[in-house]
Amino acid sequence: MKTATLLAERLRSHRLTAPTRTVTDAAHHMLAVQSQDFTAGRWALAVRTKDPVRLRDVDRAFDRGDIVRGWTMRGTLHTVPARDLGWMLQVTAGRQRQQAASRHRDLGIDDDMVVSAVRALTPALRDGGCTRAEVFEILESIGIDPAGQRGIHLLFTLTIGGLICQGPVVPREGVTREQRFVLVEEHIREHAVPDDPLAELFVRYIDGHGPAAIADFAWWSGLTLGQAREAAAQAAERVEDLGDGLFAPRRRPRRTTGAPSVHALGAFDEYYISYADRTTVCAQEHLAAVGPGKNGMVRPTLVEQGRVIGTWSHAGATRDAPPALFERPEDPAAVAAALARFAAFADD
Repeated sequence: MKTATLLAERLRSHRLTAPTRTVTDAAHHMLAVQSQDFTAGRWALAVRTKDPVRLRDVDRAFDRGDIVRGWTMRGTLHTVPARDLGWMLQVTAGRQRQQAASRHRDLGIDDDMVVSAVRALTPALRDGGCTRAEVFEILESIGIDPAGQRGIHLLFTLTIGGLICQGPVVPREGVTREQRFVLVEEHIREHAVPDDPLAELFVRYIDGHGPAAIADFAWWSGLTLGQAREAAAQAAERVEDLGDGLFAPRRRPRRTTGAPSVHALGAFDEYYISYADRTTVCAQEHLAAVGPGKNGMVRPTLVEQGRVIGTWSHAGATRDAPPALFERPEDPAAVAAALARFAAFADD
């Protein structure tokens, strides 16, 4: 497949040139957007939505229980449709436990500690949930020190175990960056039950990210290459095999007339981060400037006609600070418009 065609098809699959009607629709189509940066995760849904979306519009979707946030794969926080959380963890939790086991031994997290945490936290999480600080206070009250990431890893363990998720947004002045931890059994009203969860994960990845390869899916999902190959085999009738190891959605969304040529994508955006090989969308010499760096950060990117042409910052966009461009844009006005769209989104 020619690079220009591949980029055009990915822009469409990512709903950047075929935006959805609502934030919830965007979440359903993408299945999971990386969201350890909470603002970036919310923007990832807004930028894939047709009508102008404000930060508070995404927050309402969290408050309603349409979407939630949790450690769904690779030990990394993602925003997902609430109804899909359970079956996704059915596929990915085992692998995540394996990958976290050594760190948990270092932190002294064992079955007895997890049982004690569940016993203490479950009553407190009813009727609205708790902030992270409140959770940590409860852990301290039963003799569990949450310092040194022990508290976070316990929250991770309870999430992949299907007990909790991050739901309603904590209100505050300015841009809020925190959610309440809630019980899944109370907060999530409906649970999807696919016939084949492993195949479903592959199909939904291809729908939101294709054309892509099995190695890309393995990286994104955190599964082994063997598991990824099995997923692709079981999903063979539900995706299009393009040859050369690439798979595409069987049904593609319709492109929007007049879609912007430039997109200001947030930190860790799926368009960049969710592939094993990122040189298709970003020149090799610019990968280090985007990330992941030694600190694990991935900067927000400016994407023109599917290619990364520079980076920007969330704070800088709200102050009209100039982006850091690697290449001269074909349409400087489109760059300004893309950054202005984020600034309007964040102006809450």
